[in-house]
Amino acid sequence: MASIVATLGYILSPDGTQVLMIHRNKRPDDIHYGKYNGLGGKLMPDEDIASCMIREIEEESGLIVDHMTLRGTIFWPGFGKHSEDWFGFIFVVDRWHGEAHAGNAEGTLEWVERSAIPTLAVWPSDHEFLPLVFDDDPRQFHGIMPWRDGEMVSWSYVRP
Repeated sequence: MASIVATLGYILSPDGTQVLMIHRNKRPDDIHYGKYNGLGGKLMPDEDIASCMIREIEEESGLIVDHMTLRGTIFWPGFGKHSEDWFGFIFVVDRWHGEAHAGNAEGTLEWVERSAIPTLAVWPSDHEFLPLVFDDDPRQFHGIMPWRDGEMVSWSYVRP
């Protein structure tokens, strides 16, 4: 089984009340068009997963990661534009430095209140795992979220 390995990071404001999200509003052909998401991307052949997250955050926002925590992993079989299988490592970045730019080629960067995330235009399936990303449970979660025809089929996870 070959999967696309990727990172997804949620950057907290210094006081922890806001999250830097990308509003994917620049490319109408983007599978994520119109949705809010964390920052991240595909693992390069010559890097480890932590280096990928750090690189993606800097490329997409201009911020330099000082500290991040792996919150969990999700396997998304059938998710991609061509029904590819994706395997994602989900991080929270709670310390960083630099100035975030306004956006990138994919969309506009926006600081949103953590409490507003449930009302944002995110993938409906994100509502299943985002509470696990931001809760106080120190254990990592490891989930599987199969997709078929552009729709989530199911969601399950463990926290060992």
